[in-house]
Amino acid sequence: MNFTTILLVPLVGTIIGASTVLFARRTPSQRLHTTLLGFAAGVMVAASVWSLIIPSIDLSAHLDKLSWLPAAVGFLLGILFLLMLDTFVPHQHLSSDTAEGPKSKLGRRQKLMLAVTLHNIPEGMAVGAVVAGSLAGDAGITLASAAALALGMAIQNIPEGAIIALPLRSEGMSRGRAFGNGILSGVVEPVAALVMVLLYEHISPTLPYLLAFSAGAMLYVVVEELIPETQQGKHSNIGTIAFALGFVIMMILDVALG
Repeated sequence: MNFTTILLVPLVGTIIGASTVLFARRTPSQRLHTTLLGFAAGVMVAASVWSLIIPSIDLSAHLDKLSWLPAAVGFLLGILFLLMLDTFVPHQHLSSDTAEGPKSKLGRRQKLMLAVTLHNIPEGMAVGAVVAGSLAGDAGITLASAAALALGMAIQNIPEGAIIALPLRSEGMSRGRAFGNGILSGVVEPVAALVMVLLYEHISPTLPYLLAFSAGAMLYVVVEELIPETQQGKHSNIGTIAFALGFVIMMILDVALG
């Protein structure tokens, strides 16, 4: 599998998930919604640790007792980056009736799409950062590691694609348009991944920072959006179990394939 294919793998997961709107008759139940979000959160947390933060620290081993510094700086910058996007981009989450960010004339559907886009940017950045590490050759990150991360993102994008497209259908959008918008929500991932690869090619010493930056951005989404939503209602324990399952699957993928 070459690096171009790896960058596109997560989008394939989104397409598969969004395709459910072509034959499903209703939106996911609250129980299923909680399960899918919990699973996605588990995958993202495990990917942040094994695929991003640990490699970032390993790449900084030459700094001896300060080997944690690039990871810490990059992580905090990733959190800050998503916080700024969350603050300055108008959007609305599926489980909320209240829009976030600055006031805008955009409709609910457009704000829902922007919320999903904000969610997917860190996932693309993470894949791109690991691919950049594998292309570096001497970074100790293999192409198999990048493929494992991309596969993990694709697996969790399958339920995410359904979560995006089905509510758009319930909002009155046609099946074809809901499917198309579901796909568009995932296009940002390979774009963000490519940006990370290009950024590394021009500023190669930044790889430890880029890896941790992506981890911070992903964990911001998990803490700000996914985990709170899994704890709403009476099915929170299902979300917790799904989180554990997603975490273990992503950990196994990274260790076994990487």
